[in-house]
Amino acid sequence: MTTKPIVVGTDGSAPARLAVQWAAAEATLRGAPLRIVSAAEILPRMNGEPAHPTGFETVAAHLVGLRSQALAAAAKTAAAVAPDLLIDTDPVDGPPAQAVTASGSGAQLLVVGSRGAGAFAALTLGSVSRYVAGRGPCPVVVVRDRNPGEDDEAPAGHYVVVGIKNPADCSAALTFAFEEARLRNRALFAVHAWQWGPKPPGGLTAELDDLLSVWRGKYPEVDADGEVIHGQPGRTLAELSARADLVVLGRHHQGDRAMSGPAKVIHAVVGHAHGPVAVIPPGNPG
Repeated sequence: MTTKPIVVGTDGSAPARLAVQWAAAEATLRGAPLRIVSAAEILPRMNGEPAHPTGFETVAAHLVGLRSQALAAAAKTAAAVAPDLLIDTDPVDGPPAQAVTASGSGAQLLVVGSRGAGAFAALTLGSVSRYVAGRGPCPVVVVRDRNPGEDDEAPAGHYVVVGIKNPADCSAALTFAFEEARLRNRALFAVHAWQWGPKPPGGLTAELDDLLSVWRGKYPEVDADGEVIHGQPGRTLAELSARADLVVLGRHHQGDRAMSGPAKVIHAVVGHAHGPVAVIPPGNPG
């Protein structure tokens, strides 16, 4: 049986390089090959404009050249992290958001950086990380570069955090989170954050405890604990990310149509986290 790859998008930017490094290490943990993709959106000629014999071809060649450079640099970066890793590079065409998202079909995991090189290069991976997180066909990890003023030598986290909104509908996120904790030999910390009213909803703490008891039975090697925390969910999880290897969130809405509830929390955490954030589509733990 062929092992599904880890797929990572690159545009040649520094944040994309961090994503490639993270993806290479993750592929090593999972014993999976790494597929590196880069998109070059070739714009059509504008109707009604005077045609320049070589203008379009020159721009197109430049964009394709940038894509090739990004792929070559990313392959070297990945090989430096994991010399024995099987690495494949794959140029893709079309709008970067859609092209990178589609590349996750059939993958274990799709990894992107938090921001990119800018629209001039037409390889705007970072600008589409939110799109990919909201629509990816497989689990998506957005690898954030450090915020200004953060210590580049900050120690690695000691646990995997998983956000729980509804204990009755979180199987995909919990499966991914427990698998990651097992692979990394980390503890797992499950969090439900609530912000309205002086007390959490009745029975929620007991429900979370019962849920984790079941999952500890499935993963006895993982030290798992949970807590119901009073606070805004997005802010709470972003703050916890500073001390975590990874924050895991379940995705319950497709795309950007639902800008409340889980989708709003995901966007807040992806935008403000201090480290990588995994977004897991329903029914697909990876």
